[in-house]
Amino acid sequence: MKSWWITKREGAVVLEPRDIPQPQPAAGQMLVRMRAASLNRGDMLARIKRHGAQTARMAGVDGAGEVVDAGGSTLLRAGERVMFRAPACIAEYALVDPALASRVPEHFSWEEAGATLAAFITGWESIIEFGRMQRGDWVLLAGASSGVGVAALQMAKYLGARVIGTSGSPKKLAALKSMGMDVTIESRGSAFVDAALEATDGKGVQVVVNLIGGTAFPGCVRVAADFGRIIIVGYVDDTMHADFDLETVHGRRLQISGISNTPLSPVQRAQAHAGFMRDIGPAFESGAIKPVIDRVFAFDDAAAAKAYVDSDAHLGKVVLRVA
Repeated sequence: MKSWWITKREGAVVLEPRDIPQPQPAAGQMLVRMRAASLNRGDMLARIKRHGAQTARMAGVDGAGEVVDAGGSTLLRAGERVMFRAPACIAEYALVDPALASRVPEHFSWEEAGATLAAFITGWESIIEFGRMQRGDWVLLAGASSGVGVAALQMAKYLGARVIGTSGSPKKLAALKSMGMDVTIESRGSAFVDAALEATDGKGVQVVVNLIGGTAFPGCVRVAADFGRIIIVGYVDDTMHADFDLETVHGRRLQISGISNTPLSPVQRAQAHAGFMRDIGPAFESGAIKPVIDRVFAFDDAAAAKAYVDSDAHLGKVVLRVA
C-alpha cells in the first residue's frame, strides 16, 4: 500500500512516500480503509525529543475511513464510516484502537471527519479538562489560527466563554472574528498583554492556551487572572525556553499544564476520547460545530501539503484526501 513517512534529511524534516505491505490487525484492532487524514504540527515538526524522527516513522495521527475489520468491537461494524486518532494513518490503510474511534456524523464529509479528532481533543483538553473553563470565563488563545486554536475557539463559544485570539495576520484575525471571536489582537510573541488586559478591565483571563511557544509564555503569565490556568500546547516559534516569573505564578496561584498525547496510556487516551465526545459530540451531530478546513490536497501531494503547513499560511486544518 502507499504510505508517507517522516524523516530528517540534511537537518530538515521531510515527508517521503513508501510502498509497504498492508497492515494486518491484531486482536482488538480495527483495520480501516483510509479516506482522509489531516496534517498536525506536532507530528510534522519532529522538533522535540519525544516527537523526533532520527529514524524514519510513518506519518499521521488522525483521520477517517471505512471499517474493513471491526476487530471484535461491539459498537462499530465493518462498512461504517469512522473518524479516529491513530498513529501511522497517512496511508491507504490504518490500524485503529476501537476506543479511539467514533462514527462520522452524517453531514460530515470525509475531509471534515479526517480533520476532527486530533485538533478538537487537544483543544478540549486545553480549555475543558485542564483549563476547567466555565461559562462566562475569558479564554485567550495565543496563536489562534492553528487547527487547535480554531477548534478551541469553536468549543469555547459553544460552551459560553468569551474568547481573545492573537495572530500576526490581519486576514486571519478577520476570519476568526467572523467565527465569533470576541477580541482579536494583532501581535507576535508576548505583545498581546496590554490589549488583553484592557479587554478584561485589567482582571486578566481565566484560561490561557499557548499555541506559539517560548516567545509567548511570559505574556501568558502576565495576562492570567488570579487562579488562572495556563496550558502549553505548541512551539511554532521553535523557542523551547522562556523567562519564568515565579512571583506572579506564586502570588496569583496560577496553574501551568502541558498538553501532549505522547505519554498517555491507551486507557488515558480512551478516557480523553470519551470525555470529548460526551461534551462536544452533540454539537457535531446538531451541526453547531464543524471543522474548519483551509485546504485539501491529494494523497500523492502530501509533501506539498506539508510545505503549505510549514509556510503558516493556513487557518484551521490542512487535509489529505485518500482516493
